[in-house]
Amino acid sequence: MSGQIFHDGEADLAHRAKWWTGRALIYGALALWAFICLFPIFWTLTTSFKTAPDVMKGNILPWWDFRPAWLGWRSLGLSPETILEESTVREEFLKRFVNSLITSVSASVLAVILGSLAAYGLSRFAYRFGPMRNGDISFFFLSQLILPPVVLALPFLVLYRELGMLDTRIGLILLYTLTVLPIVIWIMRDQFAAIPTELEEAALMDGLSIWGAFATIILPIALPGMVAALILSLVLTWNEYFFAALLTSTHANTLPVMVASQTGSQGISWWSMAALSAASIAPLILVGILLERFIIRGMAAGAVK
Repeated sequence: MSGQIFHDGEADLAHRAKWWTGRALIYGALALWAFICLFPIFWTLTTSFKTAPDVMKGNILPWWDFRPAWLGWRSLGLSPETILEESTVREEFLKRFVNSLITSVSASVLAVILGSLAAYGLSRFAYRFGPMRNGDISFFFLSQLILPPVVLALPFLVLYRELGMLDTRIGLILLYTLTVLPIVIWIMRDQFAAIPTELEEAALMDGLSIWGAFATIILPIALPGMVAALILSLVLTWNEYFFAALLTSTHANTLPVMVASQTGSQGISWWSMAALSAASIAPLILVGILLERFIIRGMAAGAVK
């Protein structure tokens, strides 16, 4: 029986050990970062199943530190024994959920449409507004994010009162669109700038118009960037609290306002707040999972084109 002819040298063994050590450090750092990012979600979800003594004691692990209960979800009328019963709290929650859904989705879609058109123009055509050029105009849009929301509170409050748009969904939609529009423009401008202009020139030579080239050539390639801008806009508008609390009172209140209202003279209802928070972030998690696959398909389609 013949033995092994070739053997790894000391240099090969050292390189292999160094490679495995590097991989272990990388995956260890990624696992630690994933734990740090996911722990708040885990804490929120487990707190929604705690009772008051478990919250005060700081118990964390279910079935180890505490026995899960439906206290938080029962307070919302969403527990198994109350889901089929009439509940004013559940009706209020669903109302706030619908308000958040309509305002965030409408504002995000509108911002992506307007921002993509503006970004395409800034990346393909030369504009001049006084001393400002394309780069200055793009920076002007981005600079609007520097203003803190509290500075805009009084002007928007007076404007909306005069226009009769206080406590309306359309008022929040327009305001949220203005809020996330600079981010969408900045993201999509870089996305369009990375697409070669030769593709549009070839499409124009084939007889397509500018809009035809934009719709058939540019949009499929820029689709991943549009989806990323849509996700970011959804997250920002869904979680917005300041303007929702300032400009709404009864009919157009959103979920963040309802979550913040769980504080009272008796203290903070941590279990109810946790249940509300868990129900609020669940749609965003679902959207992220679904659109992640969509982004990969969009990247693959753009690469082929």
